Amino acid sequence: MNLHRTNGYKVIVEWLSSEDRQPFRFQEQTWQHIINGESGLVNAPTGCGKTYSVFLGAIIDFINQHPGDYTKIKHIGLQLLWITPLRALATDIGRAIEEAISQLNLKWKVGIRNGDTSTAERARQKNQMPEILIITPESLHLLMAQNGYADFFSSLKIIAVDEWHELLGSKRGVQVELAVARIVGSRESAVSSRQSAVDSQQSAVNLSNSEVLTKDSELRTLNSGLSIWGISATIGNLQEASDVLLSPLKKAGVMVKAEMKKKIEVESIFPDEIEKYPWAGHLGIKLVHKILPIIHESKTTLIFINTRGMSEIWYQQLLNASPDLAGAIALHHGSVERELRDWVEENLHTGKLKAVVCTASLDLGVDFRPVETVIQVGSPKGVARFLQRAGRSGHQPDAVSKIYFLPTHSLELIEAAALKSAIKEELIESRVPMLLCYDVLLQWLCTLAISDGFIADRIFKEIKSTYCYSAITEDEWQQILHHLTSGGNALQQYDEYKKVEIIDAVYQVISRRIAMRHRLHIGTIVSEPMMKVQLLHGGFIGVIEEWFISRLTPGEVFSLAGRRLEYVSSKDMTAYVRKSTAKKSIVPSWQGGRMPLSANLGKKLRETLNKAAVGSGQSAIGSQDSGLNLSDSELRTLNSELRTPNSELSILKPLFELQQQLSHLPKANELLIEQIETDEGFHLFVYPFEGRLVHEAMAAILAYRISRITPITFSFAMNDYGFELLSDQPIPLDDSNAYELFSPENLFEDIQRSVNSTEMAKRKFRDIATIGGLIFQGMPGERKKARHLQASASLLFNVFAEYEPRNLLLRQSYNEVFSQQMEETRLRDMLNRIQQSKIIIKFPERYTPFCFPIKVDSMREDLSSEKLEDRVRKMQSELTK
Repeated sequence: MNLHRTNGYKVIVEWLSSEDRQPFRFQEQTWQHIINGESGLVNAPTGCGKTYSVFLGAIIDFINQHPGDYTKIKHIGLQLLWITPLRALATDIGRAIEEAISQLNLKWKVGIRNGDTSTAERARQKNQMPEILIITPESLHLLMAQNGYADFFSSLKIIAVDEWHELLGSKRGVQVELAVARIVGSRESAVSSRQSAVDSQQSAVNLSNSEVLTKDSELRTLNSGLSIWGISATIGNLQEASDVLLSPLKKAGVMVKAEMKKKIEVESIFPDEIEKYPWAGHLGIKLVHKILPIIHESKTTLIFINTRGMSEIWYQQLLNASPDLAGAIALHHGSVERELRDWVEENLHTGKLKAVVCTASLDLGVDFRPVETVIQVGSPKGVARFLQRAGRSGHQPDAVSKIYFLPTHSLELIEAAALKSAIKEELIESRVPMLLCYDVLLQWLCTLAISDGFIADRIFKEIKSTYCYSAITEDEWQQILHHLTSGGNALQQYDEYKKVEIIDAVYQVISRRIAMRHRLHIGTIVSEPMMKVQLLHGGFIGVIEEWFISRLTPGEVFSLAGRRLEYVSSKDMTAYVRKSTAKKSIVPSWQGGRMPLSANLGKKLRETLNKAAVGSGQSAIGSQDSGLNLSDSELRTLNSELRTPNSELSILKPLFELQQQLSHLPKANELLIEQIETDEGFHLFVYPFEGRLVHEAMAAILAYRISRITPITFSFAMNDYGFELLSDQPIPLDDSNAYELFSPENLFEDIQRSVNSTEMAKRKFRDIATIGGLIFQGMPGERKKARHLQASASLLFNVFAEYEPRNLLLRQSYNEVFSQQMEETRLRDMLNRIQQSKIIIKFPERYTPFCFPIKVDSMREDLSSEKLEDRVRKMQSELTK
């Protein structure tokens, strides 16, 4: 069917023309594939109409099926299931879709289903499904925990997974894989059942040829009428992303790419003076005065902060620096009460807010058209994240996305230069799909067991059709079933773990208590236990982690949602507070706030340093030994960049010169090691530029390998650029053994010996056991304390380790430690790179610009922020004398 000749296309183009718009080529390509019944992945820059490419395709297909009466038809069941990772996205997409439906005079209804949806609205949806349902992965699983859930999807034409790049590589993405496979499987089961019914009818009754053809047509429509579409921003592995989502269809999908280049302007905000001895975290706040003109000159500005704690500080500092922003500036992060977040989002849409200080809570594709400018405070640690945030501004196809980079210490300006280079080369990170997540599978099977139940052989085929579980073995499957029905070998004496019963070959949960507890904890986001924060005589303000509240004493003042609050008391899982006028307050910190440097940004960082090393004229550096194979013209360009007044490299030139004077400025094909002796002891600093997690693992491995040479103990410190080993005796690392100490040989064994992998796996097991349903977190309002959850997890971990060492969840906890916490693959790649590089060992007489921020990080745990700043100032003064 030719798209341009269809009624649906003509209706849509006429409507777009009335809005002074016209479809983009990639949208038309998607519409053609949709009316052809195909599945695939749409990739386009932020703000270029990815949503319309799928949504309007569904509308065109519907109009084509009902050309004469499409404006009259209603209550036809679910047509489009829209899966989105964020609640804020659901509201925004729902608004855009409802507006289009209204203007097209369709009778379709749009429903939203997530954690904020009221019970009454859920009941209405159950009685009469809207034609379009926008839903989160968790709420989709909850929907499928109801009896007869397959009926909800019997009329479904399209599954659209929005922001698939964000879900891919997470357990929420695995949830989507499983749900999609079940919907596809339920459709196939329906076809099989109807085919059997038709066959029986044909044998019992002499149907006419036309009746037989009608029945066959209905079956073909039901079987082939489901399309699956992913909507994704650019990532490094788009084809793999498509393969993961479409795996249950057992056929390749199409890839639709928008040949559109979104213009992005990146501008760094420079301090008036570059500190030659930088340290993390302090510089950003001192540049508040530099971003005030940007805020005032822009219609609306989003200020992205990497952590919730720092967003609270920035909000207060901006108000202190510019009191006229009161009422025109807001704060948005995941711990702010939902009603306040909704208010912020609504006022962003209407352009009533001048600025919003936010975290990743506003990262994804929410369309805030009034936003003209984005400010990124501190390194985003990844190219894809930086581009995503840049795309919040200029959220129209022809608009320029403007983003400012504000460093929190001088060295972060290298990352700004690296980001610019990565964007130019389109070097975007990949999202690696997760494999064999047994905890999510256990939760999913329990979800199916509390609804209609499942037959093991049939559901096993569905499970294997997903990308995540394609390699699951029959033995592992039997272990999973054994765990569900009897608790496995280790827990079979305890009735609490015998959740599922087999009745007539159907696996079902009979206990209402087990079913209720399971529904309460469907999901894969495991965070620290949260406490609500409520005014003593008023409403809720937000949520905060239990461990932070447990350290407060009555009368202490802390900040949340931009307010200063005095802690009064706690009851159950609520902290009661009153407003405070105190000038100072404790800023909450949330666990897991620091993001590690991505591999792609690390690579560009080394190349950027290489430019600085080459361009600064160190010795007689030629293009062949620079690690970048630069031509003479490229060398001239580099020298020009270093001389350009407003480039990051030229601004950092004094710091680079001091680093070279005291030690060495490493090139891309070099590993710099510094050995420094101070009153504290003997310091070994290593600079792989591979990110905090890799450095943490490498520090432990290096310490272990050195300890085999001589008995020695170390303390560690690290940042994204390098790490430190500190000892009270000389460290035996020199030219004779350096390559051996950084060898990839026996890496896995040395990891296990060097770090307490058992303790790390035990901590990881807590999350896995919670997702897998082994640990009950408590009823709403009376959740268990974190220490109790950890104690329960540790007990189960020890039981499995002793009595069931082949337990799948136990194995998974170790695998996740090595692949996620230690990034073993990246660690091995780094060591292989070092073997091909030149190791430079230097012995500076004092701290260098590169090692100073690592040294300061090592002091943070022992000093308050005020005392740390005093100590750092003293150290800087002594070093610059």
